[in-house]
Amino acid sequence: MRSYRGRLQVVPALLCALALLVARPAEAVADDSDTHGGSGSGRGLSAQVVKLYEEVARATKRYEAGRQEAEEQRAHAQRIEKLLDRERREIGALREDLGRIARAQYRTSGGMPLTAQLILASSPEQLMRGQRVFSQTNLAVNNAIEKSRRAENRLAKDEAKAEAAWQVLEKRNTELAELKSGIEEKLEEARWELQGQADASVAAGSCPGAVRLDQEDKEVDGAWTTPVESYELSASFGSGGSRWANRHTGQDFAVPIGTPVRAAGDGRVARVSCGGAFGMEVVVQHTDGYYTQYAHLAAVAIDQGERVNTGQWIGQSGTSGNSTGPHLHFEVRITPEMGSAVDPVPWLADRGAPLG
Repeated sequence: MRSYRGRLQVVPALLCALALLVARPAEAVADDSDTHGGSGSGRGLSAQVVKLYEEVARATKRYEAGRQEAEEQRAHAQRIEKLLDRERREIGALREDLGRIARAQYRTSGGMPLTAQLILASSPEQLMRGQRVFSQTNLAVNNAIEKSRRAENRLAKDEAKAEAAWQVLEKRNTELAELKSGIEEKLEEARWELQGQADASVAAGSCPGAVRLDQEDKEVDGAWTTPVESYELSASFGSGGSRWANRHTGQDFAVPIGTPVRAAGDGRVARVSCGGAFGMEVVVQHTDGYYTQYAHLAAVAIDQGERVNTGQWIGQSGTSGNSTGPHLHFEVRITPEMGSAVDPVPWLADRGAPLG
């Protein structure tokens, strides 16, 4: 019977490899070249990117549920493997018992034919004793053989269960990997098509107007929120380096192209522009007099002069303008113009929206 012990090392590696797929698709950590002083895209493409993000999120939930099931399946398969080991040891012991019984039967002439025992017996008592020994020995042998047969049948069934358990596990993991991979390939292609349209608008220096996106109803805790929901922080306020003429004037969020960008708070859109170092950008004036800027976008979802609410989608992240890779450049300013920026990290924290 085939052993599956080697698979105990293969499956965890497979799960680890799959676990890499749980991350948000194709993240690219980037910094911008903000010596900083957008172009629109068709609704179909922007909406497609948002829809694909939602599909990835649903696929991720399915993956997580499937991964938990796979872990349970793997634990079940391991329990079966332990059971098989115990059953193999029991069968070995039963066979040793059979050997001992057979040897004892031979030494006591328990295997002598009944006719020979009748002829050679010197008395009825000796004949009766021989028959009792014979009967007891045969019973012990038959019991041992039957017990061994049942154990071997049980072992064969459990080995079949172990094989089926591993096959189910491998099939589930393969299906989950293919599911996420297919969606992510489509998403990556749509992202860069969206970015290409944004680059064309920035090069022309004109924004074609807002691309309205259907946003899910979601409660936002508090009057303020972070500009993107999931992110990695990259270049921070005040950073130095060759990318900026002086110091970095905002906080960068490394997110994939097409990530929905949210208004940090209630306010009015003071500016939507395409062109220059910031690429496609939105500036929002808030009720407390501060301004927030969202730069290097791939699409905008609001028009200049429009009112926005906390958490409302105002665009999609990208890498337009003077940028080395996909990210959102976020600034907090005292005026709508560059040069009046303050550190956005403590500013958000003071308003109940700390960055993680």
